[in-house]
Amino acid sequence: MTITLTKGQRISLEKVAPGLSDVFVGLGWDVKATDTGSDFDLDTSVFLLGASGKLISDAHLIFYNNLTSPDPEQSVKHGGDNLTGAGEGDDEVIKINLKKVPSDVQTIVVAVTIHEAEARHQNFGQVQSAFVRVVDSQTDQEVLRYDLMEDYSTETALIMAELYFKDGEWRLNAVGSGYQGGLQALLERYK
Repeated sequence: MTITLTKGQRISLEKVAPGLSDVFVGLGWDVKATDTGSDFDLDTSVFLLGASGKLISDAHLIFYNNLTSPDPEQSVKHGGDNLTGAGEGDDEVIKINLKKVPSDVQTIVVAVTIHEAEARHQNFGQVQSAFVRVVDSQTDQEVLRYDLMEDYSTETALIMAELYFKDGEWRLNAVGSGYQGGLQALLERYK
């Protein structure tokens, strides 16, 4: 049974799905019928942060040009870039083996940005039905889901959710925070 989260809600993965280790984080969205003269290309990025709340290294930014985490186990893997977001279900997927994530990674931030948003005059106000969900990879059962309801009419970057390690277990925070400045704004926040 899926647990639906609201903005700002935090929950223990161990409490909702005991023994959960191999997951995928699915993200999806639809573009409103808006003509900006260009296609929308939304991109998922994952920031692997240390205890300082900062990116451990440039290699700890997982996105369409760096699909796997630098640890030997490759505990975090990006499923690849979906250039259109067309169709039902997940538009982009991040696979995470929670048991193999190195101990120096304390937070896994899942974000979505609009490629060339400023040049294309695009923002998240033109996007609807955005969601992030955590699925047990072994059973294909959706465990958690967060549907974004806010209007992000000026934002070009969204932090969707954070997985964080606290008191010996992984937890999820449904963040839903928007930023202007696209991926660069998030890099400045986490570098």
